[in-house]
Amino acid sequence: MRLRQLTFLIGILTIVTYSCKNKAPKISLSAAPAVVYKGLYSCGPAVKSFKECNKSHEFWVADSSAQLELQYSQLGFATPDVPVYVEVSGKKIKSLKDITGSDYDSTLVVTKLIKITKDIPNGCN
Repeated sequence: MRLRQLTFLIGILTIVTYSCKNKAPKISLSAAPAVVYKGLYSCGPAVKSFKECNKSHEFWVADSSAQLELQYSQLGFATPDVPVYVEVSGKKIKSLKDITGSDYDSTLVVTKLIKITKDIPNGCN
């Protein structure tokens, strides 16, 4: 009887252990070098997006540099989602399903902030 209880307990512990593992999808960046992107970045409570200058496609932004969102907030806008001009180094990847930003088909993973300014250059719309 004790052996049966012990086996049952080990089975339950195994199930609990596997069910509690972090199942968050991992973002895999290829070995390809990062690219410099220039365009408009907007950040707010529900959106973090990037649109390259003179292109219509928007990307979700994942800030692995930990500088883009910080420096955006330090610009001191009265309202969120105000676009700013940025130059960033990063990689574009396919957006993952069931996570924030999955409404966008691609995500720009920012690895380095090069420049951020309120002044939007001519020709970047």
